Amino acid sequence: MEQESKQPEAWVKIPTEAERRAQIPPGVRASGYDYGFIPAMGRLLSAHKDIGPAFSNLFRTVMFEPGHLTRQEREMVAAVAAVAQDCHY
Repeated sequence: MEQESKQPEAWVKIPTEAERRAQIPPGVRASGYDYGFIPAMGRLLSAHKDIGPAFSNLFRTVMFEPGHLTRQEREMVAAVAAVAQDCHY
């Protein structure tokens, strides 16, 4: 069972999951990952019309374009970096 946290998800207004789902055209996936919910980071990026698309393009390039690291290694680096920064997204 997940407990409600009193800590805000972000220090800026981000759309709720229902608000974000209403913005997505029918048949379009909310994310390249299927968590069964829209993560806070995705909702945060959708709140910023200039920064969100630029960050999303950077993310796709870093995580999916050919490079020296495997996809699994990239995911591991991302996870370690997130933990090191106390990132809760």
